[in-house]
Order: sequence, then structure tokens, then C-alpha cells
Amino acid sequence: MSTSRPAAVVVLAAGEGTRMKSATPKVLHDICGRSLVGHVLAAAGELQPEQLVVVVGHAREKVTEHLAGVAPEVRTAVQAEQNGTGHAVRMGLEELGGRVEGTVVVVCGDTPLLTGETLRRLSATHSADGNAVTVLTAEVPDATGYGRIVRDDSGAVTAIVEHKDASETQRAIREINSGVFAFDGALLADALKKVRTDNSQGEEYLTDVLGILREAGHRVGASVAGDHREIAGINNRVQLSEARRILNDRLLTAAMLSGVTVIDPATTWVDVTVTFEQDAVVHPGTQLHGATHLGEGCEVGPNSRLTDTRVGAGARVDNTVAVGSEVGPEASVGPYAYLRPGSRLARKAKIGTYVETKNASIGEGTKVPHLSYVGDATIGEFSNIGAASVFVNYDGQDKHHTTVGSHCKTGSDNMFVAPVTIGDGAYTAAGSVITKDVPAGSLAVARGQQRNIEGWVARKRPGSAAAKAAEAASREPAGEG
Repeated sequence: MSTSRPAAVVVLAAGEGTRMKSATPKVLHDICGRSLVGHVLAAAGELQPEQLVVVVGHAREKVTEHLAGVAPEVRTAVQAEQNGTGHAVRMGLEELGGRVEGTVVVVCGDTPLLTGETLRRLSATHSADGNAVTVLTAEVPDATGYGRIVRDDSGAVTAIVEHKDASETQRAIREINSGVFAFDGALLADALKKVRTDNSQGEEYLTDVLGILREAGHRVGASVAGDHREIAGINNRVQLSEARRILNDRLLTAAMLSGVTVIDPATTWVDVTVTFEQDAVVHPGTQLHGATHLGEGCEVGPNSRLTDTRVGAGARVDNTVAVGSEVGPEASVGPYAYLRPGSRLARKAKIGTYVETKNASIGEGTKVPHLSYVGDATIGEFSNIGAASVFVNYDGQDKHHTTVGSHCKTGSDNMFVAPVTIGDGAYTAAGSVITKDVPAGSLAVARGQQRNIEGWVARKRPGSAAAKAAEAASREPAGEG
């Protein structure tokens, strides 16, 4: 197949999308980690066009700002008034100088399921057949409401007939117009000047270009998409949800075919930017977002949400939320843990149940097993942080750092008031509030002396269940119980 490089791709993204019922422009709604227009740009980018322009209109400031962040190399053209698809393409061409020599591909900004492979096939068919325009079409199970593709005996497209205007014979046709085209750029520019607005909407229709070119003796052809769902445009939240399901299934299928085990695809959600190594296992109820990467043989889930997080080979992440973090090889996280940005676990480190970390480096083999908060800290190798420990990193104005060395054993219910350093091999006693540095190999005890006030319950709570139990205990002979 020819892979001729288009001279330009024009993306139509000027519409308001009122049926979305949203303050967010339609093309900026997100599925699987990209905006709708972002998916279209990714597919168009696979063509490696010489120029790529997005036509913006409604909420153009928001759309332009988004494009600058995700595709800064893309040019934008403004359609100040939405006067039809033909007018939009004309605005795009004007941004490119008014006339483009070579193939111009026109795509819609709300078709996130469109693939680069389908666009390559469209462009190649256009070049190989010598068409003036080539329509991307699809055969659908139910063509009701769509424009039908009418062909002659040679396979050339003779007309696109809207459903309301179609005869019974034409309504039986299941091949429909997608709204995606490849044009001869010079012929397109000339034909757009001849498009009229004497229709019910008073707009310039891009589809009128096909009739203009055919009447001038030029050939109009078609390229059929392999999967009719690719051409689906998004007009409301229901269609957005349906497209998300299709794209998610597509992504999970690719992952499974590459050697990843997905236990329950129906409850697993991934972004297009997530990457995997073989033998990774994803358990039910898991969401993987952003630049998340799962290493070889690791297990994630059930019920975990990872964003921009790397999980090393053989690691285990269970019932965990992680953002901007790194889980080293053979490390263990969860259940019910929260890794906030900057959390870095080395090989075989452990973050246990109800533990939260933030901007913390946890050394090889080190364990933070239970009910603790570790923020703005560095912990060395093979240390153990006792249950219910808190790294007190914030003084109300500034964040401060705590350093715990290697082979340290800290007691339960410790407070480490930063900035503070615990030396290698040091111990801290349970219930201590550590406010001063602890030298290597030392035991730090920072708590008040225990004082027992005998008979307090009998005096202060007479007749209570506690008092009766204490009285009964005092009558028991020594050694019995």
C-alpha cells in the first residue's frame, strides 16, 4: 500500500456541541487520557503531514490553550462564525496560504476512535486511484439518519444522498458518509469558491464540493473503514461513554495480546499512554492513568488507581491510590495505601495498610507496615518504622525534611518533628516525640515517666463496672486468674 504523505491535514473543531450540555467545549472532553481532539491529532499525526491545522471557533481560547499544551506544533485557524463545514475548511486553507498543492485530508475533531491506519489507507487510496476527492465511508448495521454513498458500476462515488432525500432503493444502502475526506488541494481550493449557501441552513456544505468536482469531470472515490465504529462522532454524554468503552476495550485487547493478564476487562480502565511489560497482572477494579508503567510480572489491584506511576518487576500493589510515584522491583504496597507525588520505593520496600507517603524515598528492604504518614523524608535500607508513626514535616509555613538511616528500628506511635536525623542502626522507643537528632547506634527515649495512681477508679468511679471488676481482681489470690 502506498503511504503517500499528505500536504496538509485540516481538523474541524469549531462547533459548540450543545448536546453535551457542558461548559467544556465538546472537543476537549476526555476519554482514556486524551481529549477528543487529542485523539484525532494523534491519528492524524501518524500520516506525518507537512502541515496540520485545527479550525477553532466556539470557546476558541480554551481550545487553543489546550492545543498549545498537547500539540504546540499544530497551527490554528479561526472560524469566527460557524457557517458550515465548507466554510470551516476554507478558513483552514486560508491559514495555510489559501491553496495547498498535494493531498489535503479533512477530519472531524470529535471522532476519537479514528485510527492512523484508516487515515493512511484513505490517503493511499486517494493517491493510487487518482481521485479529486476520496470519501472515507463505512458499512453500518443501521444506516438510518446517515448520508448514503451512491456508486456507479466502476465503484466511483456519484452522490452522497441524505436519508431524508433518499429513495427506498437508496435507503437500502448501508455504506455511509463519515465526514472524513482526502482532497486534491488545488481542486479543493477552487471548488470551495463555488459552494453556495442556498440551503435550509444557509451554510457552506463541504459535501457540495463532491458534486462540483464531479460535474467538472473529476473522479470521486471512496475508502471503506474496516470498523464502522471508527467514524462515530461524539455529540452527547451517552456517545462519549460508548466511545470510552470501545477505546478501553481496544487498549486492553492490545495489552493482553502483548502478554499482559487482565483478569476482568469489564472493570479495568486504562489510558492510551499506559505501558506494560509482559506477565504483568491487572486485577479487577483497577484504573491506570497517565504515564503509568507496569513492569514485568508485577501485580496491580484489585481496586487500585495509579496515575503517572511506575511499578517495578515483580512488585505487588493492592487496593492502593498512587500518583506520581515509583514502586521498585519486588516492593509491596497496600492494602489501603496512598502514595502521593514523589514517593519512591526501592527494591523489596514495603508500604502497608493505611500508610500515606509524600515526597518520600524508602530504601531497599525498608518497611512502613501500618497506620503511618511519611512525608518529606528519606529512609535508608532495611529499616522498620513502627505502627502509628507520623513524620511531622509542616510547621504551618514551611515543609521540613526527616532522614532515617539504614537498619533503624523505630517504635510505635513515634512523632519525628522535622528537621531531624536518625542515624544508622539507631532505635527509638515507642510513644516518643523525636525533636533532636539521634546518633547512630543510639536508643532515643522521648516520653514522660509513667505514674500509676492506685485506687483511683474506686474513688472516682464508685459502683461502675470498672470499679467492680477491679474489686473482684483484688480479691483473687495471688497466682490465680
